[in-house]
Amino acid sequence: MPTFQAFYVSEIGDKTFSRQIIERSTDDLPVGEIMIRVKYSSLNYKDALSSSGNRGVTRNYPHTPGIDAAGIVEESSSDEFSVGEQVVVTGFDLGMNTAGGFGQYIRVPAKWVVKLPRGLRLKESMIFGTAGLTAALCIDKLLQNGLTPGKGKVIVTGATGGVGTMAVMILVKLGFDVVGVTGKSEGEAFLLNLGAKEVVSREAVNDQSGRPMLKGIYAGCIDTVGGNMLATILKSMQYNGVVSLCGLVQSPELPTTVFPFILRAVSMFGIDSSECDIEWRKRMWKNLAKKWKPEGIQSITKTIGLKGLNKEIKKILKGGQMGRVVVRL
Repeated sequence: MPTFQAFYVSEIGDKTFSRQIIERSTDDLPVGEIMIRVKYSSLNYKDALSSSGNRGVTRNYPHTPGIDAAGIVEESSSDEFSVGEQVVVTGFDLGMNTAGGFGQYIRVPAKWVVKLPRGLRLKESMIFGTAGLTAALCIDKLLQNGLTPGKGKVIVTGATGGVGTMAVMILVKLGFDVVGVTGKSEGEAFLLNLGAKEVVSREAVNDQSGRPMLKGIYAGCIDTVGGNMLATILKSMQYNGVVSLCGLVQSPELPTTVFPFILRAVSMFGIDSSECDIEWRKRMWKNLAKKWKPEGIQSITKTIGLKGLNKEIKKILKGGQMGRVVVRL
């Protein structure tokens, strides 16, 4: 069986982990109906956690991270997929406890795999990756619940991160007036260049007054941070405002009251792209390939090889990543 290169994280001592590139055999891959020759992956915050020994993400080491993968079917025992087809895998257990996209081959269950939609290249699919899929799910939920460009501003927290960047670009493509939230000094120019109408600091959406309600400013929100920032935005939603929640970078806590929900009929929806319904997933990939596909996604992308992962992992863990990092395998 062929050997391949993989980014490999090993435990070398108590809470001490090493990262290296090794040769593996496809015989070492887990059981699954589909074996894929990975062409591209992408770097997400969850990958950085897995690469650092975070047991909340990955239970057992040694391990190959990479929750995203795009490539070509090499072997298939499923009637749904044929050898040579271009496919995408994101989420499920890939890169968590199943050898992931930072290896040149993966083997996974057929139910995890989506055929690459027409209009999307393999590399482009990984510019989106889990981040783009999550942003798309968030936006779709807002649209399903009545949000239109005419309703008002849509605020995106963590707007220079992977999900935030994708959300800003897709919302702009769909004609929304987007307000981006960032704590990075270089973030304002970055977000305005993406098409955001306004950029505000984290402090501007971190109300400490204790008031249960604030002036209604936003018609929609995509939140990646949780904590008091989300609580502040909930108090600042317009009547019938809608919020999609997908992250907890600031905090898993939510210090709020029921007032936004019962006085302004605000709705909030939790989004999980890892285990979401496969048909919903397929629809979102088709949207990303066609009518939701923003212009200039290459401009927010840095492409690296496996050897460049260590540097980028350190950067994302420090909150320094802007845009998307694609891994070429």
